[in-house]
Amino acid sequence: MHLDGDAWRKAFDSFTQEAWRFEAQPTYTMPREAENVARFLRGEGKPVDHNTRWHERVRNYLSSGRRIGRVRIVRQPLTDYQRYQFAWGIPGNIEAGEDIRILDATSHDCGLPMGGVDWWMFDDMRVVHLNFRPDGTQIGRETFEGDIAPYREWKRIALAASVSFAEYVKEHR
Repeated sequence: MHLDGDAWRKAFDSFTQEAWRFEAQPTYTMPREAENVARFLRGEGKPVDHNTRWHERVRNYLSSGRRIGRVRIVRQPLTDYQRYQFAWGIPGNIEAGEDIRILDATSHDCGLPMGGVDWWMFDDMRVVHLNFRPDGTQIGRETFEGDIAPYREWKRIALAASVSFAEYVKEHR
């Protein structure tokens, strides 16, 4: 089932315990972020209200007893978009309460699926694929209908092989 707009928001918000993302694209090309990415690349300061809607959602999830996290897959050297995420995006998301870990797959992919699809897993029971063009433009979301056991295993591997964002940044300064 394809999920867009309100259907996606409703499907996302319906998790009861945990929302977890496998985030593997080297670049995300999202129109609403284009100006901020350009500002970052020009060396301008981060806007005070950067990503506040997402931070509000994360805090609401946490206040209702739910957890949210992700493992961000990277390879060295980081792309311009990943540098933007590391400087402007991830720190605020963590401050809001999201658990974000980094898995550097530069020399080893740990047997994880790295090609083209990111996904969210909700309550370890439901998976939604995020589909992208090679340039990082999202072209759709769809509920995965098959066996989710491999996704649980990939999540386990990604969590075990990753490090906290703070640890990764400290090691790669």
